[in-house]
Amino acid sequence: MSMENKSIVKDLSLAPDGHLKIDWVKNHMPVLNSVENYFKDTQPFKGLNVTISLHLEAKTAYLAKVVQSGGANVTICGSNPLSTQDDVAAALVEDGVTVYAKYNPSQEEYKDFLIKSLETKPDLIIDDGGDLVTALHSERPDLRVNVRGGCEETTTGVIRNRALEKTGNLAFSMVAVNDAQCKYLFDNRYGTGQSVFDGIMRTTNLIMAGKTVVVVGYGWCGKGVAMRAKGLGAKVVVTEVDNIKAIEAHMDGFTVLPMIEAAKVGDVFITVTGNYKVINKDHLQNMKDGALLANAGHFDVEISKRGLDEISVSKRTVRANIEEYKTNDGRRLYLLGEGRLVNLTAADGHPAEIMDMTFALQALSLQYINEHYKELKPQVLNVPHAVDERVAELKLQSEGIVIDTLTEEQTKYLSSWEV
Repeated sequence: MSMENKSIVKDLSLAPDGHLKIDWVKNHMPVLNSVENYFKDTQPFKGLNVTISLHLEAKTAYLAKVVQSGGANVTICGSNPLSTQDDVAAALVEDGVTVYAKYNPSQEEYKDFLIKSLETKPDLIIDDGGDLVTALHSERPDLRVNVRGGCEETTTGVIRNRALEKTGNLAFSMVAVNDAQCKYLFDNRYGTGQSVFDGIMRTTNLIMAGKTVVVVGYGWCGKGVAMRAKGLGAKVVVTEVDNIKAIEAHMDGFTVLPMIEAAKVGDVFITVTGNYKVINKDHLQNMKDGALLANAGHFDVEISKRGLDEISVSKRTVRANIEEYKTNDGRRLYLLGEGRLVNLTAADGHPAEIMDMTFALQALSLQYINEHYKELKPQVLNVPHAVDERVAELKLQSEGIVIDTLTEEQTKYLSSWEV
């Protein structure tokens, strides 16, 4: 449905349910509440156009409203075809945000929504996975005329931004929010760990205890997934290509195997690498009957869907978000959420309390870019340490936790080379 403010959403009548969802998460995001009050007072984005591409669900909607509260004209689109919640999108339209998103659009619609969101000629952007930045550097460089810079949410997007920077083609600064301590230590680890199994278990209605869960990749997301699998009673196998991470997984108590061997023993496979075909046709041919395949990386490329097609004689949907592939030797392999982010295609994403910190980092980093863009060269930037520290401080305050501070004597000791 096309609205007067040019939004394109599925159905505006869904807005009441969307408002309820947004109100619920707002009540559980005290750090972002503080940022919203600060932005209302200071108006850091007054009159500016801000374009956001994120998984469009309730927590993201609240971030959009927080940026809007700082005076911005906000436009938002989804960053994944299966993660948009239509009721939330409708609620944002009622709140004055321009929205180009609906659940499960065609590939052409998805791309069109992305371009439409950029046709506002944004001053600032928030990206998830690098699609906005890529479009501004390839298909529509004319739309970056006003762009001062922006923020990137996830590992995949930071990798793409750094690739642009390395070739000298990055046209503006991007803050790697994914690399902030208050992001990867909590969002990537605790958020991914919980939300992945939320998606798998609510979709399959199966138990994890006693199963062998293969975690493909042992970065911060992989660490979180392995930790939660262990807590649910699963036997955990980790596959890695990095020697140091492999040793870490071993010393954390997990079995470490090459993927071709892990394929033979796994009941549940979860990819968290951000890379291409980490489960390929050869691996799929070695899996046992009934194996579940789930991806928690940004794009649907980690599990080879072409490989599944090539070894299968039939495919059918057996439950919502579960496709059964019947192989030529009679085995059944189950792909969850079309191989897209299982925690968002089959669930509601990370818990609100976790995204509270991440989205506070996004909002405050966007303010930093806006205040300093004239003096910054086009580059991928770290989140300023002061912003990371401020978000942690606000989170502790919201939890009622008080910590110690260094005395003047201790500070002097730590800054001296003399005993």
